[in-house]
Amino acid sequence: MSDAQKVADRPAAEPPGANSVDRFFKISARGSTFAREIRGGFATFFTMAYILVLNPIILGSAKDKYGHTLDGAELVTATALVAAVMTVIMGVGGNLPLALAAGLGLNAVVAFQIAPLMSWSDAMGLVVLEGLLICVLVVTGLREAVMHAIPQPLKQAISVGIGLFIAFIGFVDAGFVSRIPDIANTTVPVQLGATGALSGWPILVFCLGVLLTIGLLARKVKGAILISILTMTVVAIVINSVADIKSWGLTTPKVPDDIVAAPEFGLIGDFSLFGSFGETTVITVVLLIFTLLLSDFFDTMGTVVGITAEAGLLDEEGKVPNLGRVLLIDGAAAVAGGAASSSSATSYIESAAGVGEGARTGFSNLITGGLFAVALFLTPLLTIVPMQAAAPALVAVGFLMMTQVKNIDWDRYDIAIPAFLTIAVMPFTYSITNGIGAGFLAFVLIKTVLGRAKEIHWLLWATSALFLVYFAINPIQQLFGVR
Repeated sequence: MSDAQKVADRPAAEPPGANSVDRFFKISARGSTFAREIRGGFATFFTMAYILVLNPIILGSAKDKYGHTLDGAELVTATALVAAVMTVIMGVGGNLPLALAAGLGLNAVVAFQIAPLMSWSDAMGLVVLEGLLICVLVVTGLREAVMHAIPQPLKQAISVGIGLFIAFIGFVDAGFVSRIPDIANTTVPVQLGATGALSGWPILVFCLGVLLTIGLLARKVKGAILISILTMTVVAIVINSVADIKSWGLTTPKVPDDIVAAPEFGLIGDFSLFGSFGETTVITVVLLIFTLLLSDFFDTMGTVVGITAEAGLLDEEGKVPNLGRVLLIDGAAAVAGGAASSSSATSYIESAAGVGEGARTGFSNLITGGLFAVALFLTPLLTIVPMQAAAPALVAVGFLMMTQVKNIDWDRYDIAIPAFLTIAVMPFTYSITNGIGAGFLAFVLIKTVLGRAKEIHWLLWATSALFLVYFAINPIQQLFGVR
């Protein structure tokens, strides 16, 4: 969707500066309304509320070097608290509709790669160190400079790739697409449904949700995404009450027996900043921090660019508003996640659901963050939305972000090939960072082959060199004897 189309589709905005809140968040100035921001905040929360269930499962299922595990109830509290606080801070400080919570992928690295080498407190200390390094990169201007050095076509490709990635996430999380076990010796990695065909009530809920969402979007109904999520949640609750369903996945759509659950803050502050250096070799610690740092750095970069581009907030030069503050808050979120033992918190691509609902400012974050705060006490009630009801929003937002593909010059191979690799690698490897790395390396290689190396910003050279290390991390670890 072009910026012109987005502006054309917006309803008449309130008079500029209607009140102090409007002026502070620039709600009218960005062509939004309080109603759209509120709907966007709800949509973002419901599409990422699964983290309240999934993060405790991932971290709680792993043991540290001494066989210790983290308490599930305490992990729920830590996850909700960090998401609530950092999402509100991003809204007020960065004024972007960008929610934050424990990062998927990053939490798996902490649980299954770092924790087995040291205690949980030492592992979370590494996360805090990684976040502090991110903050240093922001303060020195290096992180912002890297983002500004990226050519505009690659920024557009990042947004498109994220669109495909987020749609793929929706299909997978809903069970519409599933991975075929390698042991079956099959010729394709994924398939339709769990058995090669669609079956079961949960899949029906997802399919109906997709049809409802795209129908409402086509008719330009206000609140289309949120209406779909809430409607299909009600449908799922009714179906679950009358049908014998084996599993809905992480979240079962049923009215809970207990609505209120008291938060447990036992993990807050339980970290050791430098304890990891006494548990394993310095080289191992450095490589682990590097892995966390690079993944966090570029996942956030792709998410920030993709979300702001879809919201039509990039300026004429393709720059993100308030970028320095946004990146600093994101770095602080990593520190907060480690300090709370909920793993590194980062910007969430699911924020695109809120943007698709109309959010254009940080005011929507007050709603999303507020709901996470409420979840501290009402987790059983706020986690009844099954992925089959929320995932259609991701598919619809994937379409909206995909429309930016038309802005890429596909006749220029020095642009088209890196753009293609960026777009393709993200969903195919299930990683924003991998897609950005593939695009950067291809861009530098092709420009060099064409004798136009002088056109490459020195920061892209440096970043591409880091990506070479990132992709070759396994042989490097073997070279230094790191397991």
